[in-house]
Amino acid sequence: MKFPRTPFAVALLAAFPLLASAQLTGNVSLTSNYKFRGQDQDVSKARAIKPAIQGGFDYAFGESGFYVGNWNSSVDWLSGNSIESDIYGGYKFKAGGADLDVGLLTYIYPGNSNGNTTEVYGAATFGPVTAKYSHTLSKDYFAYAGPGFKGRNTGYLNLAFAQEVMPKVMLKAAVGYTRFAGDIVAPNYIDYSVGGAYDFGSGLSLGAAVVGANKKDFFGPVNKSRVIVTLSKTL
Repeated sequence: MKFPRTPFAVALLAAFPLLASAQLTGNVSLTSNYKFRGQDQDVSKARAIKPAIQGGFDYAFGESGFYVGNWNSSVDWLSGNSIESDIYGGYKFKAGGADLDVGLLTYIYPGNSNGNTTEVYGAATFGPVTAKYSHTLSKDYFAYAGPGFKGRNTGYLNLAFAQEVMPKVMLKAAVGYTRFAGDIVAPNYIDYSVGGAYDFGSGLSLGAAVVGANKKDFFGPVNKSRVIVTLSKTL
């Protein structure tokens, strides 16, 4: 029997080598405090320890460089919502001795769509150093501007360092800069993270870092420095 070569069938046949070599990985972690760009994502408690459960998966299309993924975390900063769900996809490739990564990411808050934010990003890694820039495409940026106002074109630049300093021990440090745009009246600010991680093997690692941000006079306790401990497992 001869099957018709419909456009869908042709596309499926063309994609089959990618699907056959695709790689699916998962991850799950428990952290003592979830901070995003230096700010606490649980504002319901004043204490330093505010545990969050996190996890997701990454689907790489073989050697093509294309990938998609999903990551989730418990949060408590937006009325009526307790979950952050990130959906992303992109393309990784090499050029001029650097590992490059470009993609699109949407942060979704199922209980309150006011926080939903979409960004395009680009990153370049040179050895242990990675520079990444994210640019807001959605109308608002994590509900900073408020209903009816705009936060589009807000940008975030992050410089990160990760280096194995002894067997199974990784030193990590990062600094980021948030530049608000549109109707957002909050001041631009800097966040930071300094710490490390120990690899137990079999995908299990334990990390600890001091994480925080400046401009605490405006943002309050959410920017306060915290010692954060995270236990992670890659599946």
